[in-house]
Amino acid sequence: MEKETTQPADSPESKDGGGADPQGAQAGEAQTGEAQTGEAQTGEAQTDEGQTGEAQTGEAQELPIEERLKKAEEETQRYLDNWRRAEADLQNVKRRAEQDRTESARYAGASLIINILPIVDDFERAFQSLDSHVAGMTWFDGVRLIYRKLLALLESAGVQPIKTEGETFDPQFHEAVAHAEGEENKVISEVQRGY
Repeated sequence: MEKETTQPADSPESKDGGGADPQGAQAGEAQTGEAQTGEAQTGEAQTDEGQTGEAQTGEAQELPIEERLKKAEEETQRYLDNWRRAEADLQNVKRRAEQDRTESARYAGASLIINILPIVDDFERAFQSLDSHVAGMTWFDGVRLIYRKLLALLESAGVQPIKTEGETFDPQFHEAVAHAEGEENKVISEVQRGY
């Protein structure tokens, strides 16, 4: 397929009288034609590749975006789950700390009360063994007042003496120290008061 080319009037070939070298002109035309044909083929190839390349690139870009989105959502969910676990752990730690404080206060009070009970028992034994002439002295009244304050302190903590004398013996509450003549299964006297 031959192409007919026209040259502009001011080109050098037209000044020479219409082209002195007809073979050169034909060779130039052939080169130009081939170049144009090559460009056209390349352009078509580029267009085809560009379209398919764009389609492939678009699909390739969409796939990683979708994968990246999925990974980001999974990572977000993982962070959210970790945050929820951390929040739950924090709430558990706070609750345990509060329970520990409450139990510590309760057991600290229980420990103090357990240490006070023998002192109260000592007061009671001392009062039982006193001579009657000491009971009227003012210093003894002060000691009795201290004893009453200790009893009031124990009562405010919820500690009350368990009544035993004359009651039916209960092995869950009472401990038998000795046996004596009397009513069967009745507590005759107490050696140490229970609370």
